[in-house]
Amino acid sequence: MRHLLLFGYSILFYPVVVFAAEQALPQRIEWHQQACQFLEAEGKDHHYQSKSAADCKAINQRDGKARVKQAKRTRLKAGVYIFRIYNDDVAYPLGFWLRGKGLGRITLPSVSGGGIQTGHFKDYKITLKTGDYLYSCPLNPTPDYHLTVIP
Repeated sequence: MRHLLLFGYSILFYPVVVFAAEQALPQRIEWHQQACQFLEAEGKDHHYQSKSAADCKAINQRDGKARVKQAKRTRLKAGVYIFRIYNDDVAYPLGFWLRGKGLGRITLPSVSGGGIQTGHFKDYKITLKTGDYLYSCPLNPTPDYHLTVIP
């Protein structure tokens, strides 16, 4: 409270506190890549060996479809997320690509990028809307894993 003397009158001023609308903080999702796979999606380390993208392409051609059928389907609520993608031990830089599935590729948000060095991570921020998504790494070729966003 502050006083101001004006023309012999004491005027009181009370501080006004304005509260901004609370914004939801992004939720962080951490996913780890090893050669040819995302560990959280597959639930186990296959211990694949890869010196180049060609190695993973051959591995995925052989058993990628079966691995996707058994992979964990991630479910999230619509909202703001930061996907932290780790390169655990892939000997070359890798990346991340999250996009809508099917026609959702046109209507749903997408995020992508590369340059994640061995032993490092990168963050990818995105506001997810309700729908079906796919995620993968084109540089460390992984299968297309499924993510469903619910209201």
